[in-house]
Amino acid sequence: MFPKRIIIFANGDLPDPDKAHALLRESDFIIAADGGTRHALALGLTPNIIIGDLDSLNVERLTFNAEIIQSPADKNETDLELAFQHALTLNPEQIIILAALGGRLDQTLGNIALVSNVQRSTSNVRLDDGIEEVFFCRDEYTIKGTSGDIISLIPWQGEVTGIVTTGLKWTLQNEILYPQKTRGISNEMMNDTATIQIKSGLLLIIHRRVDK
Repeated sequence: MFPKRIIIFANGDLPDPDKAHALLRESDFIIAADGGTRHALALGLTPNIIIGDLDSLNVERLTFNAEIIQSPADKNETDLELAFQHALTLNPEQIIILAALGGRLDQTLGNIALVSNVQRSTSNVRLDDGIEEVFFCRDEYTIKGTSGDIISLIPWQGEVTGIVTTGLKWTLQNEILYPQKTRGISNEMMNDTATIQIKSGLLLIIHRRVDK
């Protein structure tokens, strides 16, 4: 039976473990991308699968049983990409990637690009660390948060047309955002939900949760 939701732990920053833990469910299927195992263990979780070249992890010292999928050290993909590719083969309804934001800028940009592939849009995929969530909108998306949360809309790979927003302080009504402009940065949720619709393009949405 395929898991409904997969959590992938990357080996990046996890700025607030308590907020990250609040995202988890008991039924989650856990995949750790090599050194991401440390985050899973710190949150009291046992990975179902560990994937990567294992250069950040000594599997011989593990005190639990997990499926190990080891890749060569000399490879074209990051450990997270290998973990993500494997997660997609399990056909889950949702994939959440934790500890993939912050830290090294090259890694963060690569991680965002990793989930931008339109061919992978059959699953609901997002990057999250409990403070920020990052995902792509290809037609319509409803964001759940609280009033005052910061929403940034960033055109990805080109202009995004026909943007209509509801529930944001500065609304867009059938408008265009251009990749060389910053108009979509730092909008604000006016209540607990906001909706974004687009006609064409690929829109990167960054939702920063604001503490009350």
